[in-house]
Amino acid sequence: MIENPHKILDELKPGKEFFIGIDSDGCVFDTMEIKQKECFCPQFVKHFGLQRVSKYARETWEFVNLYSKTRGVNRFNALIRAIDLLSQREEVKLRNAKMPDLTPVIDWVEKESKLGNPALINYAAEANNPVISQTLNWSIEVNKEIEGLVFDIPPFPYVNESLEKMKAKADLIVVSQTPVEALKREWEEHNISGFVKLIAGQEYGTKSEHLKYATKGKYPDNKILMIGDAPGDLKAAKSNGVLFYPINPGHEDKSWKKFYEEALDKFFAGSYQGDYENNLISEFEKYLPENPNWKVV
Repeated sequence: MIENPHKILDELKPGKEFFIGIDSDGCVFDTMEIKQKECFCPQFVKHFGLQRVSKYARETWEFVNLYSKTRGVNRFNALIRAIDLLSQREEVKLRNAKMPDLTPVIDWVEKESKLGNPALINYAAEANNPVISQTLNWSIEVNKEIEGLVFDIPPFPYVNESLEKMKAKADLIVVSQTPVEALKREWEEHNISGFVKLIAGQEYGTKSEHLKYATKGKYPDNKILMIGDAPGDLKAAKSNGVLFYPINPGHEDKSWKKFYEEALDKFFAGSYQGDYENNLISEFEKYLPENPNWKVV
């Protein structure tokens, strides 16, 4: 458990004129697909007894975590959303599949901002609830799968060049809902951890909290930028009144090229805010739907 994570963020001192927060999975690294499809989803089926509807469980999990506006959401919120959507599917009802009652998890998520295994381990010890224990076992197993499978996946093209260019004028931190241990492993494996002042994962709170505590009162809002590939990244930026640069899902190479060759210069020049940013966000919001196209009952 990280002690006083908000204090750590709050005590970051400006060293440059600008600040840039950067998401990791699906933004810097092309790791979203392998993590969600090969690590999260199989353990979702296994730990929550979804074998008889595994096809629909997989489709639902991937929709929630990759192909909809909840892409990139914290794993525990994703679990709640996936079970909710799955339980409404006609095919699932026809197969009499038993869905877990996640009420204890929902209650925990609503009162805990640092949604990670350390906080859940502490809560499980005091709650003594089988659904909480089941959820914790799933989450622990997911981390083991990721550690064993996800490596040798370099950053997207133009990321390294962009980090070099960013660091010349901006303080950088990682803003993510991935566990810190995995983030450090991936950033260190590819020798890019030295570009950032801090790697903030789920143990540090929400992405919005990361930005708030790391920047407020330290930099002007128009000199703070969040880079991300999911609507949650956009929400974190706008809830703090700061700028956002989208890495469009499925078009990451093109997005990073544009950032390196054009958008970053505009940010540093003070001409990013306004029509330029608005047009980028409008395009970004077209990529991911809100609701699935399958039948619900």
